[in-house]
Amino acid sequence: MLEAVVETKGLAKSFDGVPALTGLDLTVLPGEMFGLVGPDGAGKTTVIRLLCGILSPDSGTISVLGRDMQRERETIKNEIGYLSQRFSLYGDLTVDENIQFFAELHGVRDYARRREELLDFTRLSAFRRRLADRLSGGMKQKLALACTLIHEPRLVLLDEPTTGVDPVSRRDFWSVLAGLVRRRVTVILTTPYMDEAERCSRVGLLAGGKLAAVDTPDNLKRGMKETVLEINTEDNRRAYYVLRDSPDTKSVQLFGDRLNAVVADPAAAGRIERVLANSGLKEVGLKKISPSLENVFLSAAESELAEAKK
Repeated sequence: MLEAVVETKGLAKSFDGVPALTGLDLTVLPGEMFGLVGPDGAGKTTVIRLLCGILSPDSGTISVLGRDMQRERETIKNEIGYLSQRFSLYGDLTVDENIQFFAELHGVRDYARRREELLDFTRLSAFRRRLADRLSGGMKQKLALACTLIHEPRLVLLDEPTTGVDPVSRRDFWSVLAGLVRRRVTVILTTPYMDEAERCSRVGLLAGGKLAAVDTPDNLKRGMKETVLEINTEDNRRAYYVLRDSPDTKSVQLFGDRLNAVVADPAAAGRIERVLANSGLKEVGLKKISPSLENVFLSAAESELAEAKK
């Protein structure tokens, strides 16, 4: 059996008396691309900062690369790379100079070969003499990743690395991440984007400071017990409020020109059609569909939060 790159047991952390994490058990294996998804305030950033040693837990244990984070924090820091939501590049330094600075910061003396490799890897070679302030948002993120990788970490921790990045740059960034995984670097990232979560080896759904579910994206979708109904009406916004108050629906999500209603009873479809018709909505289109990862996440998050209120 492979030794875990990251393993936490009973991890708990509070801020000003408000729990951010409560009893988090997490295992990540070598070479995985592990995604953490959850709403704002779910504890995603807290997990990442605990794993890289910026924060200390209130209780529980953290093992990273086979070492205890509490006792061997400085040793572990030399073997991980961390890209925060606000990674600080130096705008008055060029691409080359930023990478050089972070190489020296990590004690990497013979960095020339590694820098060339990273510039090629991130496709920044043509911009190496450009000031960081004059790079696009996507190129800044790739440069930040190059700086994070300069000391060849075995584990890379990324906190929403593509938020605010344009779709083309986001695709390029993910291409770089896929290259890391092919090199057997383990990647743990947080993301608000379900299409990015779909690309991960496994996904952890974080809600209320706990992992509501952990599995591959396909297994999470196959394992959803509830039925998802896709609904189209002449007025989906009004239909949303009608279904939100229906005892048959566990949750309702409005996606532009359609509604997704999650129901525990597959036979509820007929009752829902009648409820909508009785509300004056005509031309109701309704069909059962395969759940998306977003359906799974929202259903799991709502169940976890409902349980916490009991």
